[in-house]
Order: sequence, then C-alpha cells, then structure tokens
Amino acid sequence: MDITEELFKFNPWWEKEFSPSFINREKYLKILEKYLANPDIILITGLRRVGKTSLMKLLISRLLKTVESKFILYVSLDSIALEPFKINEILRAYRKIFRLSLDERIYLFFDEVGVRENIHRELKNLYDSENVKIYASSSSASILQDTGAFLTGRARIVEVMPLDFQEFLLFKNLKPKKSESYLLESYFENFMQMGGMPEYVLTEDVSYLDNLIEGIIYKDIVARHGIRDIRRIKDIFRLLMERSGKQMSLSKMAKVLGVSADTVRRDVEYFKQTFLIYSVERCGKLNERLKAPNKIYSADTGIRNFFTGFRDKGAVFENLVFLKIKNENPCYVYKNGLELDFYFDETLIEVKYESELKSKQAAFFKNFPAKRKMEITSIEDYLNLEF
Repeated sequence: MDITEELFKFNPWWEKEFSPSFINREKYLKILEKYLANPDIILITGLRRVGKTSLMKLLISRLLKTVESKFILYVSLDSIALEPFKINEILRAYRKIFRLSLDERIYLFFDEVGVRENIHRELKNLYDSENVKIYASSSSASILQDTGAFLTGRARIVEVMPLDFQEFLLFKNLKPKKSESYLLESYFENFMQMGGMPEYVLTEDVSYLDNLIEGIIYKDIVARHGIRDIRRIKDIFRLLMERSGKQMSLSKMAKVLGVSADTVRRDVEYFKQTFLIYSVERCGKLNERLKAPNKIYSADTGIRNFFTGFRDKGAVFENLVFLKIKNENPCYVYKNGLELDFYFDETLIEVKYESELKSKQAAFFKNFPAKRKMEITSIEDYLNLEF
C-alpha cells in the first residue's frame, strides 16, 4: 500500500503556504521553540484535546520561516491509514518522496504516539541513527513509563495544561482595564466555572465536555485496559470530581461502590494516566505518606463543575491554585485534625477564597515552621502567585 497521498494530507505545507488559525499559547511555544536547538526528543503530554496538536502545528508554522517545507514531517499515529506501518516505514516513504539522504536534517512531529506498542524503542532508534529532531505527543502518561529506559537521557517532557486565566482572557478576547477591577472579578468567576479546555472556552457548548469525557473513558481507559464494568469507571470518576480538593479514602470509595480497595486504586491510576486528575500526598516520612490518603484535584475546573455543578467555590479556587503550583510537587499538611493546603521548598500556602482562617487553623498556620507563608484569598493573590 502506498501512503504518499496520506502523507500529503498530513503535510499541506509541502504544496502551499501554511498559516494555521489557532490562537497562540506563547508560554508553551517559547519552550518548544527553545528546544529546537538541542538534540533531545521532546515529549508533549497532557489531557486529550488540551491543545497539543495545535501547538505542534503552530510550531511548524514558525519553523517554516527558516526551514524548507520538505524537511518537516507531521503525522498522527492514531490514523487508521497509517496503522499498518511502522514509524521507520513511514519515514522511508517520506524520504523517498523528496529524495532526502540520511545526512539531511529533518524535523519530525509525531502526534498521539501512545497508540504504538514499541514507541520508546522506535524513537530511540531514530534518535541514535538519524539526523532528526523529534517532537512527539501523547494523551496518555504511558509514554512516560519507559520500562526499558530507551529514552533515558534522550528526552524532555513538556506537559500542556488547560488554559490559565490569562490565556482564558486571550481566548475570550477580553481585555479588562486596571480601572475596571469589577470586570476582572466577573471574568475570573466565569473562568472558575468554565475551566480552560480551549474548544469549550471558545464555543461554550457544554455537550463538548460530555463528549470529551466519554471519549477519554472509552478510548483511553475502557478499550486500552479491557474493562467490562463501564458503570463502575463512570461512578468512580464522578466520585473523584466530588472529592476534588479533599482527601480521598480508597476504602470509603470502595465501600460506596461495592468493590475492593485495590480495584478503586487501579481505576484511580487509570484516570491519572489520562491526565484527568492529579493527587497530592500528605507531608511526612515515607511510611506516613504511603499510609495517609491523598488529596485529589481535577485537571480542569470546568470538567469538575460539569459533574458537580458550580458550587463550593472555595474548593474550585483551591483547585486552580494547585494547578498553578503543580510543578512544585506540593504535599499537604495534616496534624490533630487540622489541615493546611500546600507545602513545598519551605513554602506554606493556605487557600481561603474570600474568607479567613479560623482560630485553631490560624494558630497552626502561624506556628508551622516554614520560611515563607502565603494566604491566597483573592483573585489578586492568585494572579500574583508565581514560582
């Protein structure tokens, strides 16, 4: 089977000018552009439909300003037409089209590589034997589970998150003035409710979120792991959204669902692998961290609110703060029935949306041995939170 026609469909810049109409997300494009010069494979991860493909195509459009179009190949590896072909066969067909030698530098963009069983080995072979720069995306954290250590020392990871508040304003084409702080507050509440899934922010079509979650559950969890009890998976996800920002007891969830704690633990891990949820351990020694329940946060507050309704704004606000500091790998503090939200690198953060700490918790916060302490209670606090 000749795949030439399929490759031309994926790469319109081979025949005409390419100007994608996607909105720029500069904070990610700057990172991806910076890595053009180094040899590492760039693994772009993140929730399905969060904008990974758009970023790759925006990067390609910028790369075309300095690189001839024939030296750039993009393919989506979940394409049915490409399913019978190994990556090296796709690459051979591409080189044949343009009569490219192995010495000529080429830029490869592989979308949804997680569908390929031996992807780590295939990427390693390309990295080691050919003059290539590789960007590869995946909506599953399985790409990070490189059990054979094929990509050790050869790859960098860039996780794409849902829109932050500044990107939300950009996608909504909103430009509030400093003299109109009341508008900023209104927009922020809208952001809290809608979250940051790019297409949903643009269309406000709530059915989009429903279809997105259904797709992730069926494609990335049920089909991939051969799960028969689909009802259980959906119920667990609803419970996880309800527990967003709270401690998650596996045994209690198991009791509610009528299954074993091991089953719940495994299913929760599936949702982590799809980037739908994140967990935060309790601070302490290793045995304390392992025994204590984790706190759960949703990757997107819009998805959370779709299942729970837009209520408990304090929990939603805390979720947004977590997403902003996620890369700092925070833990939560718990002692004698009192909890403080986040601790990392001698920094203690307590989140109270438009409210204050109660007396016992205030004393716990005051006396906790941290060099830097922050109470995040307002939109201004959130916007000024930088690390």
